[in-house]
Amino acid sequence: MTRFNTRRQILLASSVLFGVAGPVATGTAQAQSEAQAPAQDATPARADANALSDIVVTAERRSASSQKVPLAIQSVSGAALAATGYTSLTDLQYIAPGVQYDPTQGAAFQIRGVGSTSFDFSNAKSVSVVVDDVVMDAPRANGLTGLVDIDRVDVLLGPQGTLFGKNATSGVIAVTTGMPKLNETTVRASASLGEHDERILNGTVNAPLGSMAALRVSGFDQAFDGFGRNVTLDKKVGSQHEYGGRARLYIEPSSSLNFTLSGDYAHHWDSSVRTPVSGQPANVTAILNELGVFPGPKSADTADSSFGNIVTEEAGASFRVVADLGGLSLTSISAYRYSRYDNTTPASLTPYDRYAYIPFNVGNLDTDKVSEEIHLASPTGGFVEWLVGGFYNKLKSRQTQLQWSTGGEPLYDANGTPKATLIALTGALGVDANASLFNATNETMAGFGQLKFNLTPALSVSVGGRYTRDVNSQGLDFVTIDPKPITGYNPSFVGSSAAPALSYGKVKGDNFSYRIAPQYQVAPNVMLYASYSTGYKPAGIAFVGNKYAPYRDETVKAWEGGIKSEWLGHRLRVNFDVFRSDFKDFQATILTQIPDGSGGLINATVIGNAGGLRTQGVEGSITAQPLPGLTLSGSGSYTDAKFTDYVYNATTNYTGTRLTNAPKWAGTAAIDYAHELPSGAGLKAHVDYAYRGELWTVVGQPAYSNVPAYSLVNSRLSYTLPGKRVEVGVYGRNLFDQYFSTGWQQYGVLGLLHYTSPNARRTLGGFVNVNF
Repeated sequence: MTRFNTRRQILLASSVLFGVAGPVATGTAQAQSEAQAPAQDATPARADANALSDIVVTAERRSASSQKVPLAIQSVSGAALAATGYTSLTDLQYIAPGVQYDPTQGAAFQIRGVGSTSFDFSNAKSVSVVVDDVVMDAPRANGLTGLVDIDRVDVLLGPQGTLFGKNATSGVIAVTTGMPKLNETTVRASASLGEHDERILNGTVNAPLGSMAALRVSGFDQAFDGFGRNVTLDKKVGSQHEYGGRARLYIEPSSSLNFTLSGDYAHHWDSSVRTPVSGQPANVTAILNELGVFPGPKSADTADSSFGNIVTEEAGASFRVVADLGGLSLTSISAYRYSRYDNTTPASLTPYDRYAYIPFNVGNLDTDKVSEEIHLASPTGGFVEWLVGGFYNKLKSRQTQLQWSTGGEPLYDANGTPKATLIALTGALGVDANASLFNATNETMAGFGQLKFNLTPALSVSVGGRYTRDVNSQGLDFVTIDPKPITGYNPSFVGSSAAPALSYGKVKGDNFSYRIAPQYQVAPNVMLYASYSTGYKPAGIAFVGNKYAPYRDETVKAWEGGIKSEWLGHRLRVNFDVFRSDFKDFQATILTQIPDGSGGLINATVIGNAGGLRTQGVEGSITAQPLPGLTLSGSGSYTDAKFTDYVYNATTNYTGTRLTNAPKWAGTAAIDYAHELPSGAGLKAHVDYAYRGELWTVVGQPAYSNVPAYSLVNSRLSYTLPGKRVEVGVYGRNLFDQYFSTGWQQYGVLGLLHYTSPNARRTLGGFVNVNF
């Protein structure tokens, strides 16, 4: 077969298979980036000005073209993020088809349909978020608030652990922020105003400090009003306000040595509380209707007597050293992080003199973590390329939690007298206390390495391995919190269940994970690759209804194969892959029943092991530049994720059911156009489309937790003044006002509740960008 026929058949196969995958995401490329020295350009220009820019990444901790790296990864540039108008890392789910975000049960990402969410503090995340090479593993936190000065976000799909921080059985979301640049003084600022009192301010300053150093500082402040309402308090539900900043100091004393010191802080407040959908007691529904609240999948209203809100803080610092040791590259990243998560989220739905369930629900979580990662890499280009490294991470979490219930009775009688005794769902029978105190420590130590054998100019094989030792521990104690500042009076308390027989536990685990990935360069711009990898998540400790409930570690075996190709003089890029992952002892979240303190049972969410889980499917991406200034891009995925073995308590069989928050079909598409006028002014236009297929949100309960398929369309149109220093424009997010719900949750006798998303409404506005 001639080389021409080979190329033609590969292109035909790619196009047909991609057609099966569906439409695609803005700026998608199979790549993962790592910040380089700021004096270097990570995207070298090609000779043809109409060609697509090459993307140089370090997915295997080495600089290489993304088209030469045997990994399936979706990459979204900072420019693409800005064009969509999204403001949160969790909005990545509307840009990268393989990603979902579940705000319930502890909140976490899912990739390829898989990601465990749990309130348990010893549970490691299936999807690891890594910002500037630092693992963000604090519970209830994503590690990044405010999308300001982002260089790129890269989603590594499938098990990752051979070369990246902590083991992650489902994938890694790697965020690279802007690096300081030597000998450059730049100022960037942006302001936008939109409907629903949406206001977004951000700015970035890059300042040289002599010839060897530079400082880069960025800040943001963003907020919007919610579209639900608390009819009892006459306040809006779903409002949000965030602010924070980041500073990075880069020092390059010589061409073979550089240092980067980074620090960040972010504050978040929101009033996104659970609102009723269906299944409420008849008397509760009647009260709500009387007050003008009508539960349903499109309702964001409530009538609770307390105003729920969540406040979080995240802060951290890291120190990065990169040294050239005579051809060997040494990198060290040391980090410290702190987070705070305070939630006041009552769950009664109605005024307290009519009905109450859990009128007082307050939690305070603090975390501290330290980490160190170091790796040494050989030069590239030889028969053997190698990399070895080590990783250490220690995370401590401490939470006090109080849940005080009336058991369904009004909190106040007809005379306004408060209920004398409350049920402490976070207490214990026979224990003089009304709240729970959790202390957890997760410690990880690992050594990793990879060998790449360049067998011929076209054929190479990468073999990587990682040995991990984990020690996870958690304790449960009971404490007394002064109720008067919270309730306004001094009630007595009775526990809901007995104290645990064991109040402290520790689990240890050792694992060796590995990856084998051959790749073959069929033609200069066409590469085939395959991989087989294993992954691991450590065992953990949980307390369910005050019962000690440890769970086993989770392992996965994953297969992947794909093609990466460029055509028509680098004007067309087509990438495609197929995958399958088989999980054993998957750490799943499920509903069960625990004592309610009144002689009955209530539904509670617990974590345990599902015997088997399989996710398999196909993914594709395409980018084309048919004309100067015009770029067409997209990506799509088909994912079939279901339990292959899940029998709970020998009474409930979920085998064969689909995973929650895992749509079968997902895709995005985008059009970008830029044109320079003869006067030096410029026009820019952007349109993007995102589709999410039908899904459900409660394990084994598709009937009442179904979320129909939905589509979102965003647009942006701007005019740049001559000199390109000032840009003014308008934007529209969710142009067709497509409503969708997110975060459905079965909550005891209150029935099905849900959260709403600000993206589930049309928002129009204008913006100004300034660059100096």
